[in-house]
Amino acid sequence: MKIAYRAQTVEPFYAMSFGQRAAELEAAGHHVVKLSLGEPDYGAPPAVREAMCEVMDGRPLPYTPALGLPVLRQAIADFYRDRHGVAVDPARIAITSGASSALLLVIAATTEPGDEVLLADPAYPCNRQLVASFGGTVVAVPTSPATRLQLSATAVADAWSERTSAVMMASPANPTGTRIPSEELVAICALARARGAWRIVDEIYLNLADPEPDGAAVPTILAGDPDAIVINSFSKYFGMTGWRLGWCVLPEALLAPVERLAMNYFLCASAPAQMAARACFTPASLALSEERRRDLVERRGIVVDGLSRLGLPVTVAPDGAFYAYFDVSSTGLDAWQFCEDALERAHVALTPGRDFGTATARTHVRLSYSVSREELREGIARLGVFVAQLRAR
Repeated sequence: MKIAYRAQTVEPFYAMSFGQRAAELEAAGHHVVKLSLGEPDYGAPPAVREAMCEVMDGRPLPYTPALGLPVLRQAIADFYRDRHGVAVDPARIAITSGASSALLLVIAATTEPGDEVLLADPAYPCNRQLVASFGGTVVAVPTSPATRLQLSATAVADAWSERTSAVMMASPANPTGTRIPSEELVAICALARARGAWRIVDEIYLNLADPEPDGAAVPTILAGDPDAIVINSFSKYFGMTGWRLGWCVLPEALLAPVERLAMNYFLCASAPAQMAARACFTPASLALSEERRRDLVERRGIVVDGLSRLGLPVTVAPDGAFYAYFDVSSTGLDAWQFCEDALERAHVALTPGRDFGTATARTHVRLSYSVSREELREGIARLGVFVAQLRAR
């Protein structure tokens, strides 16, 4: 019996691997400061938890439609209208088992063997594996601090080939926590649209982005490119990682294909999770989520300032999400060894740059500041001792 080539060659998600090792150390009695996973510590809003308890009262919980409950799709459409001033037909919204399933469905629907998909380097690692699973070729486009470690229209044009079928972007991004300026993002999408390619925009962290200078919410790409494919999730802004619930906004041409794929791959997302998630969009839940976003900005200050004092510079200041991507070159270790040693010796879990591409694989480390301020201060203090020992050797 043979194992499929894709299963033999797929890279692990190293953030999860370091998380597993951290769990082993904790089981052995050590206190590990876990800064490796993008998992908010605040959990679902109270109204959502209460709604889930109410739903789990023994009532039948049958399958929902493959693209999700109409009432939840409408609630998301209303959120786009109220938060971003964009009219989205709820029929274009597909509810998925987390944003990961949304990405899988979208890649399955748009990628053929031999297609080239442009991504930034660094970028979220699972996207590369999904593209490869369907026979596509990832073109990792090097980025620089000048473009905030993000794609630019110029870089996309330079990397383009006759086989380019899609451009995948995240704004704000994992691992950098930086967003693409709105005008630049629209320009990239206009270029790709003019050349007949899909625009796949990950907006999982959009509602955690710093407001515009005038205080307005950062706009969704749908305001500038209504036919872009948009990926989003309940995991980050609403703190519902383990609930495994996300959504995507699709152009009309993809609705029927994605629905057929969803029927075959997943049947539907969790019915009780969908029913409870409606409570995310109550005024109280939204106000709480905004309060948490502001708190993350204060946590960011603890991390960025702390790393700067340790001589571990954050290459580009984050303006969204909850990640800091910092350079460990001055320690004499590459990023992988730095993360291994920091975990084993200082009991601080981080994620090496190898997860996110090749350009910064050896030099950079991702830190997630989605944990409490107390844990962040403890983690920075431990890293200070660890780095001082490295430099003293």
